[in-house]
Amino acid sequence: MANSALRGSAIIYYSRHQLVGVRSPSSDSDTFLKSLSFPSHLPNFSLKPLQMKRITPVVRAMEVDILLSPRVNSVKPSKTVAITDQATALVQAGVPVIRLAAGEPDFDTPTVIAEAGMSAIREGYTRYTPNAGTLELRSAICKKLKEENGISYTPDQILVSNGAKQSVLQAVLAVCSPGDEVIIPGPFYVSYPEMARLADAKPVILPTHISEDFLLDPKLLESKLSDKSRLLIICNPSNPTGSVYPRKLLEQIAQVVAKHPRLLVLSDEIYEHIIYAPATHTSFASLPGMWERTLTVNGFSKTFAMTGWRLGYLAGPKHFVAACGKIQSQATSGASSISQKAAVAALGMGYAGGEAVATMVKAFKERRDYLVQTFGELEGVKISVPQGAFYIFLDFSSYYGTEAEGFGMIKDSESLCRYLLDKGQVAVVPGDAFGDDTCIRISYAASLSTIQAAADSIKNALLYLRRAVPV
Repeated sequence: MANSALRGSAIIYYSRHQLVGVRSPSSDSDTFLKSLSFPSHLPNFSLKPLQMKRITPVVRAMEVDILLSPRVNSVKPSKTVAITDQATALVQAGVPVIRLAAGEPDFDTPTVIAEAGMSAIREGYTRYTPNAGTLELRSAICKKLKEENGISYTPDQILVSNGAKQSVLQAVLAVCSPGDEVIIPGPFYVSYPEMARLADAKPVILPTHISEDFLLDPKLLESKLSDKSRLLIICNPSNPTGSVYPRKLLEQIAQVVAKHPRLLVLSDEIYEHIIYAPATHTSFASLPGMWERTLTVNGFSKTFAMTGWRLGYLAGPKHFVAACGKIQSQATSGASSISQKAAVAALGMGYAGGEAVATMVKAFKERRDYLVQTFGELEGVKISVPQGAFYIFLDFSSYYGTEAEGFGMIKDSESLCRYLLDKGQVAVVPGDAFGDDTCIRISYAASLSTIQAAADSIKNALLYLRRAVPV
């Protein structure tokens, strides 16, 4: 049988009666010719090569299902994170933006805390810890809560997590069922409503007013509670307003809560020691009858300037804390061993963080006083003087309806903040992120000189705004 000279195509040999063989184009060897046997009596037997056209198979890419879960689609991204990232990107591009959006102290972690963390590394304390946190840290937290907050817990009623935000989320997930209502005074910390949605619960926002220092009215609370009400979240001192709840007002709220057996309280006390006299802090769980239904969240990020160490904790009745621990065990497991050693050192610095924290609070107060005075001089700006935290929540709604050449109309808090970033090169957060579109939030967790420069830039940018002329 003669070989064909054709290459690159399959060569099919046939007789006029039937197929006798196929030769692969991939080799010159006749070993790839697979022959078929025929009866010897076939007449006029001959082989002729036939070149077949190459067939290129059409391979279609499989379409991947990129749909996200309805639960995730219901969650809004954090505007504070988005604006902070945008400002950071501008700075990295060489634009001299003053960043007053993030809630992060500008101070370094106190030396004694940092040294404890470094010692933990040097001594090889770098392995997993128990899911709930080390016994050493949980015992120290119990001591702190007893001495500073007047509430008693045992170590098995404490859960240490990777930041207070994780503590809040796990608490919401642990106690809320689909359809439950999470009661949130507004303005609110941006993540509270989204955490409720992640739990398939419904966030119910109760508005507060600048004229009342953004404090929740107990009568409004009572009018909005129902059998579906499962969790009341109180942030005290408040992010974003800096409001601090007086003990008498908390007692009135507690009286309302006591009438509803299903209602629990999550008390976010992360800013408890950043507070300005004569204001004082009261832990909700210390109120009569509230220990059994209160989940207290705290941490180390704000008071001790430990934002990057990522450490927070939950204190509450064992039944609820254990449920939160179960979620954590399947999510992140225990927090950083190094951070926990550092946290023990932080709690050993003395009552309320000792002199190091007092120095930070003094600086925050000086910056607050400057901003209150400076913006108090602007016509049309409404101010509630912050009593805690390091934010000021200013009502700039009198500027809505104005416009700037080359920018356009200032319609709301978001467009105002975009304008201040564009014209004044200052990054602040629109109030609609916190549920109040009349205001903007300015963080004064920056040096006084930076605060002064930012205030000057904002005031100068506002000078270019003019009332739109009706056409």
